[in-house]
Amino acid sequence: MQLKSMTRSLFVGISILTLTSVGCTQQRNFESEAQSPTANSQTNSTSDQVQAAPNPTTEASNPTTESPTRAPDVVYVPTPTPVVNEMLRLANVKSDDVVYDLGSGDGRIVITAAKDRGARGIGIDINPERIQEANENAQKAGVSDRVQFRQQDLFQTNFSDATVVTLYLLPELNVKLRPKLLRELKPGTRIVSHAFDMGDWKPDQVVEADGGTVYYWVVPENPPANLQ
Repeated sequence: MQLKSMTRSLFVGISILTLTSVGCTQQRNFESEAQSPTANSQTNSTSDQVQAAPNPTTEASNPTTESPTRAPDVVYVPTPTPVVNEMLRLANVKSDDVVYDLGSGDGRIVITAAKDRGARGIGIDINPERIQEANENAQKAGVSDRVQFRQQDLFQTNFSDATVVTLYLLPELNVKLRPKLLRELKPGTRIVSHAFDMGDWKPDQVVEADGGTVYYWVVPENPPANLQ
């Protein structure tokens, strides 16, 4: 009897140990499986963050509208059409001329030079709204192939290829611009200014047009030192 009792106790003990071992193994497997979704979730979250990151190349390919490099020097006031016509007549603009309008506004001077006289024209203005307006006007006038409008600072623009330069600025700006004009323009280049002169540089002609004044100069071979 004692032997049977001992055998039964031993069998029961072994069974308990086996069940305990199986239970621990199942618990470890369950814990391992419970951690797996968490790891996957972290991976997916990281992937989402990478996909959501902005693409610098894409953003760079969609620039915003260009702004003025600095504030315009003058408030835009258009030159009346009769004055435009007199400026071009006084400068004797022809089809082989290159007309630069410094502070070109809506583009009317170079557009008229191209349309009525067959010249090529380049307008310089610092305001992008005026450049857009001038391009639209050139297209309407059918001279887009003969004129250009550039958003630039007129004091930094290279206009050395001009044969005619037109201005409607202010007296102090004309005087400030004078050394650059005399330095960069070829001798014989004609300059016409609506309303304002150039200080000590006396004009070759002065005429009245539609209640306004037009000044005319020709760049000399050897400009006086006091004008440069």
